[in-house]
Amino acid sequence: MSYTFEILGVTPVIHFFQHQQSVSQKSANTGVEYLGSFTCTLDAVLDVMEPVTLKNGWEWDQAVHTVIQFWVNNADRIHYWKLRLRDAGAQSLMVSRLGSARSLQNEFERLFQQGSVN
Repeated sequence: MSYTFEILGVTPVIHFFQHQQSVSQKSANTGVEYLGSFTCTLDAVLDVMEPVTLKNGWEWDQAVHTVIQFWVNNADRIHYWKLRLRDAGAQSLMVSRLGSARSLQNEFERLFQQGSVN
């Protein structure tokens, strides 16, 4: 299975918690998970993703490889988000997204369909 990883932004802890609660009440496993970490480091992301990969039955080694490749290839973006997280203060999290490539594609298609209906 192939995975995708992206840093999405910085948000207050309470907003992330509310989003996670909303998502968990709406649907079952979508194959895409949103991760929150208090620091913008590879170790912090790996720590928060471990329970997610176990819960979803994902292939840990491949998921880790995807995140490491992101870290190796995106130093400027990581630095940018590290600064934004520092500026946001202690009550904020860096939010990232990890999921199977196919599940992320399905999620985007569903969002586009919802947008065209409205």
